[in-house]
Amino acid sequence: MTAEPIPHWPGQMIGSVHVRSTPQGPGEQAVFVHGLAGSATNWTDLMDELKDTVTGHAIDLPGAGFSPAPADGDYTVAGHARAVIGLLEETGQAHLFGNSMGGAIAVRVAATRPDLVRSLTLVSPALPDLLPRYGPARVAAAAVPKLGEWVASRLRLLPPEHRVNASIAMVWANADAVHPVRLRDAVEELRRRDCLPYSGEAMICSARGIVAEYFRRGEDNLWRQAAKVQSPTLIVHGRHDRLVRPATAARAGRTFRQVRLVLLPTAGHVAMMEMPDVVAAEARRLISETRLGNAPLAN
Repeated sequence: MTAEPIPHWPGQMIGSVHVRSTPQGPGEQAVFVHGLAGSATNWTDLMDELKDTVTGHAIDLPGAGFSPAPADGDYTVAGHARAVIGLLEETGQAHLFGNSMGGAIAVRVAATRPDLVRSLTLVSPALPDLLPRYGPARVAAAAVPKLGEWVASRLRLLPPEHRVNASIAMVWANADAVHPVRLRDAVEELRRRDCLPYSGEAMICSARGIVAEYFRRGEDNLWRQAAKVQSPTLIVHGRHDRLVRPATAARAGRTFRQVRLVLLPTAGHVAMMEMPDVVAAEARRLISETRLGNAPLAN
């Protein structure tokens, strides 16, 4: 029988956001940033794997998880990046992790505040890619004015169990691998968020924020930001990712200054949830390299 998963880490408000942290242990800090429709709990198992290496802090982005809606209503990538920077200013320089939209946010943070980022680990980062793909097309549809609100209102009519199962089928390579306890947690969390007046707006506006980044030009384009990142970088992709094309890793390998690429043949979009032990091993290698002053080599 599959072992019972650990409980989610306890959380507290730090400034304007809710943050879940592992017990204070190693002196080095790590900050974890979730993707669209996710929360700090997406990182529970990876944080457990790394708790003897770093003291971890997983943020609920503004309007997500237990964080309230942002006072200024800003759900753009830049707005979310400011929230992450606020947390990093509390923790001090840290190893920064990001998944999907959280990966895009982490790139902007690392490019604009290199003093706060010791290393950068990106799991299926949502960097601009205009080739058609089913998952991103759904996000783009949700970002269309009025259509997004209509879709959200229709989805809320579906039972939470149905919506959670559909999401898992999209982001996991093997939906049957999700532990029943984690599945129950996700359903209960969605029920809770259905009662929040701002949950729909947070989802739709965050989707619009990430879609806008795909069409941004100039120095603030995320690929140009990636080229400015000074921190040693690890990029992890799952071969069965239905949202972010694993092929974008090749462009990342040409763009980031110090980068190592890892392709996991049996993972999907959320490798840190699907195989946290494997992702942790790669992250430990990167963290060790930063201590030794060695840059990761692309492979």
